[in-house]
Amino acid sequence: MHLNSRVLFELYGAPLIKSGAKVLEIGPDKIPTTLQDISHRPGIQWDLLGLAKDPLLQITATSEYEYPIPDGTYDVVVAANVLEHVRKPWVWIRELARVARNDGHVILVNPVSYPYHEAPVDCWRAYPEGMKALFDEARIDVVVNRCETHEPITSKRDIPGRSRIEFWWKRRLADRALGLIGYPLERAYDTITVGVVKKN
Repeated sequence: MHLNSRVLFELYGAPLIKSGAKVLEIGPDKIPTTLQDISHRPGIQWDLLGLAKDPLLQITATSEYEYPIPDGTYDVVVAANVLEHVRKPWVWIRELARVARNDGHVILVNPVSYPYHEAPVDCWRAYPEGMKALFDEARIDVVVNRCETHEPITSKRDIPGRSRIEFWWKRRLADRALGLIGYPLERAYDTITVGVVKKN
């Protein structure tokens, strides 16, 4: 997970995860996950769901759009850098709402400027208006919906792209020098959307 995704989750998502919460993370990046590390509070039950069977995951999805989880099980459902790999996000978002409790939160962070990357497919980039439409589809009231970059500014101008920390050290060094003379440098832009599930 790149730096900007982590920062957006720290700012807008993590404060909503309280001690004692039951959390489902879809598509973990590692174990323990980056989002778990950020949200560390006592008593959180943090379950991980993936598409492939893995002894380190608590839940294996039946399909991309079906999870073997009873309705209203989780206080918070989170997914970071997953939406772009979902073929039909308008179907997927309804499953996230289903497994969240009434008045529970759904928190999604997704890249806007990151280049094409199959895992196994790469389908979407969504801005705040698109995310609002998806959340509306699942009767999730949007409370945070932002497209931002919080990566360090190293030039007078930036262009949407990848996170600088992903470049080789020689590229970062060259970028630093070019930034000083006004050359536009890449910075990652991501969308974070937080919603409250309304089942009634």
